[in-house]
Amino acid sequence: MPGGYMGKILRVNLTKKKMKVESLPGEEILRKWLGGRGLGVYYLFEELNPKVDPLSPENKILILTGPVTGTGAPASGRWCSVTKSPLTNTVHDSQAGGNVGPEIKFAGFDGIIIEGRAEEPVYLWIHDGEAEIRDAKHLWGRTTYETTDMIREELGDKEIKTITIGPAGENLVKIAALITDKTRAAGRGGHGAVFGSKRLKAIAVRGHQKVPIANEEKFREVLADSMDKIKKSPVTSESLPKYGTAVLVNIINQHGIFPTRNFQTGVFEQAEALSGERIAETILVERDICWGCPIGCGRYTRIKEPPYGPDEGGGPEYETVWSLGADCGVSDLNAVTKANYLCNELGLDTISMGATIATLMELYEKGKIPKHKVMGIPEPKFGNAGAVVELVWRTAYRSGIGDDLAEGAARLAQKYGAPEVAMVVRMQELPAYDPRGAKGHGLAYATSNRGGCHLRAYLIAPEVLGVPELIDRFSTEGKGKWVKTFQDTFAALDSMIVCKFVTFAYGADELAAQVAAVTGWDLTTEEFLKIGERIYNAERLFNYKSFGDGKEYDVLPARLVKEPMPEGPAKGHVVELEKMLEEYYKERNWKDGRPTPEKLRELNLEKYAK
Repeated sequence: MPGGYMGKILRVNLTKKKMKVESLPGEEILRKWLGGRGLGVYYLFEELNPKVDPLSPENKILILTGPVTGTGAPASGRWCSVTKSPLTNTVHDSQAGGNVGPEIKFAGFDGIIIEGRAEEPVYLWIHDGEAEIRDAKHLWGRTTYETTDMIREELGDKEIKTITIGPAGENLVKIAALITDKTRAAGRGGHGAVFGSKRLKAIAVRGHQKVPIANEEKFREVLADSMDKIKKSPVTSESLPKYGTAVLVNIINQHGIFPTRNFQTGVFEQAEALSGERIAETILVERDICWGCPIGCGRYTRIKEPPYGPDEGGGPEYETVWSLGADCGVSDLNAVTKANYLCNELGLDTISMGATIATLMELYEKGKIPKHKVMGIPEPKFGNAGAVVELVWRTAYRSGIGDDLAEGAARLAQKYGAPEVAMVVRMQELPAYDPRGAKGHGLAYATSNRGGCHLRAYLIAPEVLGVPELIDRFSTEGKGKWVKTFQDTFAALDSMIVCKFVTFAYGADELAAQVAAVTGWDLTTEEFLKIGERIYNAERLFNYKSFGDGKEYDVLPARLVKEPMPEGPAKGHVVELEKMLEEYYKERNWKDGRPTPEKLRELNLEKYAK
């Protein structure tokens, strides 16, 4: 077994109440898929019918680590969940930080495969190579905070790390998240609903083993080089540690691409009130740092004043202050932070939650929502902070109009006769950047295999932040190649697994060197990127088998391609998507948004094309 791997997968069949420890696939497979996101796609292709109902017992959900998880590589305290998403019907990975990823490795496992459905609520207890299925009826209905505390007390160890769902997951809310240790979320795609459908309330983990490293001397050398670059980058050494991810609020707003009132404009007049600088001045208590992270962007905050305080918890992050704030026209930082705490407690994805509320607000203001549907709650108009807080709670419990919000923005808008109001790609709500002023980022949205996402290819880095170089954000030329390179790099990075913020300091060369030192492989940068390309093509192939994915899904909401930005530095611009798609397909050797037989043979994927 190469270095970096514990060599074991725990398979849990909840229907049969049986578990078994399996060997990790052989080195030939690992070198093609690495771990995390890539290994998850491999397993789903081997074991799952792509047309399976995501909320049926037949769907599987995998909790996975990567070869550098828990090794001390910068920002390697991560894990991911891989499943077929109930929100999007795509193959879907959701990544998270915190501490549970390394703890899974320390407990002796590289990952957990969960299948079937329990008759009654259960949770998993994994510790130093052992595992138990334990009764969770007393935890069902509890928040993620309560569940975490109760499990730690029950098992007698405050150092236990947890992955939990809240009432949102139990109620099969399609934007339900997995929450780890109260403050971190694998948020996107409704993975919490998959846990809920299996009546799996939580996973608790504790371990004391050490992750093997093949070449420790080389690893120390590579680690020193990586750390030096992190210290020299102003983003990773200054901006993110000092102000967290919300340092982006003012930057993105000043570029005129901070989506406001459901992407009706890209300028929020009160953006400063939601900024990382304002958070630091008012509600910040301390940094909340993930395992092994030299950056420390996480925030732990406290609201002191009523009506939303006193309360405290993790966050809010940039995407959260945008979605629950500017996207809903709300500038009250305390209200946004309270809504964020509720999302963590109840188990909801903050991006999709805020975006779905914003969709409801536009539908309401356009007269599409009957008045009786929102009786008894604050009027859901843009700018109403009380409505945002109330609607988070109602969504988690599917109460009243919350039952419609629980289905996500696309289904909400479709139900009320205005599908064009939903700012989604492949049914997943778009995040906090208006691509009319960052056109390569628009291409990245449109071609994201898991649905609307900024982390499949973060073109904001070169188009706005100048990393690794500044390119013309209003140009369409060359964007296909940029997007493909980012997508391939990030697919491999998500399989190592490390945080994407390290790419503000270094790129594929350093990432490949870390994997090589840990595993002992003679891995080149070219091979590293080929792994990422294989994963990206495999995901698209899985989606094609699921619902016919292709060019007809590589689209953006009509607002972004037909309605010019009304104001600000990006005024007058739309996303010229077709121009960029043509170049992108050529770079990928895809036809009509699907991998060609030649490309599949090149990547050794022809087995899955049958």
